[in-house]
Amino acid sequence: MGLLTCQDVKDTVALVVGNSGLTNVRVKKLLEYGTQPIVVTCGKPLEELEGAQYLNRAYKADDLVTLGREEVENVVDSVYVTLPPAENALAREISRQCKRKRIPVNVADQPELCTFTLLSGHADGDFQVGVTTSGKGCRLANRLRRHIVNSLPSNVGEICSRVGDLKQKIQEEDLKDSIEHEEYIVGQDDDDAEQHSRFNDFVSERNESIQQRKKRRMRWLTQIVEYYPLEKLANIEVDDLAQQYTLSSPPTEAQRHTAQRGKISLVGAGPGSSSLLTTGALKCIHSADLILADKLVPQAVLDLIPRTTPVEIAKKFPGNAERAQQELLEMGMAGLREGKHVVRLKQGDPYIFGRGAEEYIYFSEQGYTPEVISGVTSALSAPLLANIPATHRNVADQLLVCTGTGRAGALPNLPEWVSSRTTVFLMALHRIQKVVDALVETKGWDINVPCAVIERSSCPDQRVIRTTLRHVAEAIEACGSRPPGLLVTGYSCEVIEKHGRKWIVEDGFTNDQ
Repeated sequence: MGLLTCQDVKDTVALVVGNSGLTNVRVKKLLEYGTQPIVVTCGKPLEELEGAQYLNRAYKADDLVTLGREEVENVVDSVYVTLPPAENALAREISRQCKRKRIPVNVADQPELCTFTLLSGHADGDFQVGVTTSGKGCRLANRLRRHIVNSLPSNVGEICSRVGDLKQKIQEEDLKDSIEHEEYIVGQDDDDAEQHSRFNDFVSERNESIQQRKKRRMRWLTQIVEYYPLEKLANIEVDDLAQQYTLSSPPTEAQRHTAQRGKISLVGAGPGSSSLLTTGALKCIHSADLILADKLVPQAVLDLIPRTTPVEIAKKFPGNAERAQQELLEMGMAGLREGKHVVRLKQGDPYIFGRGAEEYIYFSEQGYTPEVISGVTSALSAPLLANIPATHRNVADQLLVCTGTGRAGALPNLPEWVSSRTTVFLMALHRIQKVVDALVETKGWDINVPCAVIERSSCPDQRVIRTTLRHVAEAIEACGSRPPGLLVTGYSCEVIEKHGRKWIVEDGFTNDQ
C-alpha cells in the first residue's frame, strides 16, 4: 500500500518509453498537467501529439540523466514505461535503473516494477479525487471513481472555493490579531489533518487569548464544514454564518431509547434512485434506531441514513444466504427487545421476491407485528426507465413477473411462451444460458423475441442491453455483469426503441425522475 500524494508536475520532464495506444494516453495526461513529455518510440509513433517531443530510436540508459531539465542536472523527473509484454526484460531493466537513481517510475500492468501508480482521477476546479488499487485492477478503480463522483454534489468545485475563501478570511483575522497584539501564531492545516475528537467542546468568548480566539475561529469553520449540507456550502456567506454559530447538541443515547416497546418496519428501498423512495420509507429511515439492509440496497438510499444510525448489511454470498438471513433476523429481535425501532431495509418492494412475508411471519410469531412500507419494484420501474412499455395495445396485453432462480438455486418452473405477453425475469442473469435453453427447448419460446437486460436501474451507471433471446447470453458474456439486473422479454421491447443489430448497449441514467 502506497502513500497517496498530490504532486505539482508542471514544467517537469517525463520520459515515456513505448509506442502504443497507452503511450498516447500517458502523453495526453502529462500534457494536461503541464509536464513536458519526451517519448522514445523505437519506430514511427502511432500519433504525434502537439507539445510532446518524439525520439524515433531505442531506449538508452543515459536517457535518464541526459534528457531532463538543466536545473536538476539533466535528470528526468519521472519515467513511464508502456512497452508490450514481449519487451518485459527491457521494462524490468528500466525499472531497476530508475530505482537505483531514485527516479519515480511507472511500468504499465506491472505494479511490482513501479515506485508509483496512477490514480483514476476526477477534477472539478480545486477539487480532485483519485482512486487506486495499487495496480491490481484499473477497471475496479474506474468503477469506484465513478461511484464516488456520482455521489458528489455537482458543484463540489465551488464548495471547495467557498470554503477556501472562508478559511482565508479567518486567517486574515488571525494575522490582524497577531499584528495588533504582537503575538504571532504558527500552525499547520493540510488535507490530511485529523479532526480532533473535542472539536465540539464549548469555548468561552470571555477573556480569550489570541491562541484561544484562533482556536474558536477554526472550530467554527470545522463545524460549518462538518454539519452543513454539502450543496449549501457552495452558497455560504461569512456574515450569514456569524448568526448561526451556536449548534444544538444531538440527543443522548439514553434520550433516544426509552422503555417503550420495540417496533419493526419492513421497508422497500426501491430500485436505485433515492427519488423513487416513498415518503413513508424515508420517514422510517430517519426515525430508525437500527437498520438491517440487504446487500443490494442502492447506495443512494444508504446515503440518506443519518450518520449516527447503526447499519448492518446482510452478509449474503453463495452458500451463506440462509445463515445471513437468520443472522439479520436475530439482530432484529435483539434490537426490538431493547426497545428500538428496527428498520428492515429491502431492495425494491418487500413482497416482490424479497422474502418480506417470511420476515413478517417470523417477527409476528415473536410478538412484534411488522409495519410494512411498500417500495417501487424494479420489475415495473426498470422497463419504464429503459423506454419499454410493459403493456401496449396489439403487442402486449399481459405482464408476468417471475424469477430465474428457484429454491436452493434450482431452475424454477418457467412460463410457457405467450406472444402477447411481456415477461420480466428477476435473478436470472447469472444463469442466463440455462434459462434461455429451458425456455426455448421445453417451453416453446420464440428464439428471436426481442429482449432487454436492465442493470442498476435508475442509478447513474444504469446500463441497458437491447438484443434478442438468441443473442442475450452472448451479449452478457461480451459486456460483462453489472448487478443487480433483470431481463425483460416480449415484443413490447421494440415498441419505442428499435435496432437492427445483434445487440446495442446504452450506458448511464441522468433523468432523475
